[in-house]
Amino acid sequence: MSNGSRRGRRARGEIEQLPSGSLRVRVYAGIDPVSKRRRYLTETVPAGPVAARHAEAVRSRLLDQVRRQHERPPSAPTGGLVHGGPGTPTAPPATGVRPAAATVPAAPGSPAPTVSPAAGAPTGGRRRSRRGEPTLTTIALLADVSAPTVSKVLNGRTGVAAETRARVESLLREHGYRRPELGTPNASIEVVFYGMQSNLAVLIMQGVQQVAGAHRLAVGFTDARRQVSEGRFWARDLLARRPTGVIAVHLGFTSEQHALLAASAIPLVVLDPTGEPPLHAVPSVATTNWSGGFEAARHLLDLGHRQIGVISGPTERLCAKARLDGARAALEAAGVGLPARRLRFGHWFSFEDGLNLGQELLRQNPAPTAIVCGNDLQALGVYEAARLAGRRIPQDLSVVGFDDIPYTMFCGPPMTSVRQPLTEMAAAATRMVLTLAANESLAQTRVELATTLVVRGSTAVAPQH
Repeated sequence: MSNGSRRGRRARGEIEQLPSGSLRVRVYAGIDPVSKRRRYLTETVPAGPVAARHAEAVRSRLLDQVRRQHERPPSAPTGGLVHGGPGTPTAPPATGVRPAAATVPAAPGSPAPTVSPAAGAPTGGRRRSRRGEPTLTTIALLADVSAPTVSKVLNGRTGVAAETRARVESLLREHGYRRPELGTPNASIEVVFYGMQSNLAVLIMQGVQQVAGAHRLAVGFTDARRQVSEGRFWARDLLARRPTGVIAVHLGFTSEQHALLAASAIPLVVLDPTGEPPLHAVPSVATTNWSGGFEAARHLLDLGHRQIGVISGPTERLCAKARLDGARAALEAAGVGLPARRLRFGHWFSFEDGLNLGQELLRQNPAPTAIVCGNDLQALGVYEAARLAGRRIPQDLSVVGFDDIPYTMFCGPPMTSVRQPLTEMAAAATRMVLTLAANESLAQTRVELATTLVVRGSTAVAPQH
């Protein structure tokens, strides 16, 4: 596309056609007085039969906006953080952040906005600074550092002393700083795991890829547990990569980490949170763990079992506690209850938990005729415990898992399990991230998808003694 005509001495605009067919309008808006770099106003017009006409209108409007900014008196207020009481000076306006651009409505009959590697991010409107909000320059003044130093912290860059970085991060949290515009983020969704269990990670990545791929976004992943063990801060690494959004899986994160991502305008959604998200403002996707645990126990009760053991995951995990509470509720409703001797807690959702704790339960007299497990890996451990104890599944012992990973159908016998829709959960989380990246509001910030009990060969009518 050709370059646009000049408005005044400094403003000029250009229209670029992106690989997706959309048109990106970019108007020069002068030199940033802090970074000494060029600033631009940008907007993306969705592809369509009238896209070129809309792009010309957008260019004219942005050129007018730049002209008005240049004509504004230097003393005109632009907003800042008022500190203290009467007589306290007001911090100067932000000058280190590029102005945000608004979204152009799609023309009638034209397709919805798309995201491509060239476009770099969802084409929704970007958040503007509001009067009274803290600015980058305000934070720099309060921290007694330069604006570029604050920018380094927001972007996860090196070259900032640990003490200075902590002071800036603290002020960002304290004053609720939100960057008006991230610039052009990398066209990617980052999935952060805390320990990658391959059987679950693959299903989750498939769900993320289904949605991200349709928007031409790449998908990357981070193992936060490994980074923590190496003394690294995964949230800062993400800032340096600047993804379109982040999905945190099975991850307990601090309010400090969340605040740092929020201040840097990186949308975050938690998948299967380990606990209640901090600030109750972090969107999350989970499954109906309580109902799943209830259905698992009720299935065994319907088969006539009354000596039922439970192996739980670590109850500091929200999902483990909910599954245990659901199973306990079903047992208590049937008048069976869950005595302490029938309950075991695993250190993690692992095969070793199922093997060791399953052996403990099977050594009891009388031993359980059925065991509800916190997940499928624990159930596989119980399979091995039963084999070592000479117990047949399901003739002597019924076993129920949770998750319904692909391997459960290949067991001998195939395992009864509560299916957790991991791929669908990941897809829902990705859609939420893209909605946030487009600066749109979510219909709901807490989403729960239903579990399903899948009955196979590992459960049968209780043996008669």
